[in-house]
Amino acid sequence: MILPLLLAAAVAAPGPADTRSAEARFNACTRLSDSDPAAAQKEAIAWAKTGGGVAAAQCLGIARSTAGDWKGAVDAFTTAATLADQTHEPVAAANMWVSAGNAALAGGDFAKAREALSTAIASPVLPDTLKGEAYLDRARAAVGAGDAASARPDLDQAVKLVPDDPMAWLLSATLARRLSDTTRAKADINEAMLKAPNQSDILFEAGNIAATAGDMDDARAQWTRAVSAEPGSDGSNRAKAELAATGGSTPAPAAKPKPRPQGR
Repeated sequence: MILPLLLAAAVAAPGPADTRSAEARFNACTRLSDSDPAAAQKEAIAWAKTGGGVAAAQCLGIARSTAGDWKGAVDAFTTAATLADQTHEPVAAANMWVSAGNAALAGGDFAKAREALSTAIASPVLPDTLKGEAYLDRARAAVGAGDAASARPDLDQAVKLVPDDPMAWLLSATLARRLSDTTRAKADINEAMLKAPNQSDILFEAGNIAATAGDMDDARAQWTRAVSAEPGSDGSNRAKAELAATGGSTPAPAAKPKPRPQGR
């Protein structure tokens, strides 16, 4: 019921005038979402009731995302996209469909994420960079839904459109490993490592691929690098667990240098 209520609010009769420009009000609303997302949601809803349209719905989506209300964020971004379609703003509509897809993905609603991202990808005005990221996120949603077959062509498009994004190469490598395509996995993880040589999750996956290929020495070497690269990160912690499980040793913390004696 949230979507139709917001749509109705966005075209309701104007209330008390706000002298700020739409851009200034949007910027203020999004800044508020960082410090007080509940207050930002109230502001966005009040703005929608006075004709805030796409911008008000977008701010509501941002505030709900900040608060971790992913379903509510999907509803708000969908409202923004629908309003943008109705007011013939195709670029804004495509962007809002991407935002709706991202929120659905974050909330684990993979079907809704694929639907929203497919709508964004179909837009002829979505820039290639955003389209590449949309393909990447739709592939993540496909994997989450257990549909690896659909993820492969989406990741192929992602690495073509956003070749400098290490995450695209990482996910492509991971999927290739899971599909037992070791040659593709090695090639893609090498690309990811070129783009981000000290990212723990990439180094962790490099170790996984080496292990799958039977090269445990290289696997442990990559996991060891992952532990040291970003201590405390998810990739580092998972690499530490693999080292423990395979009999490897984790690197000791680097010793703090002793202060140099000062001359008199």
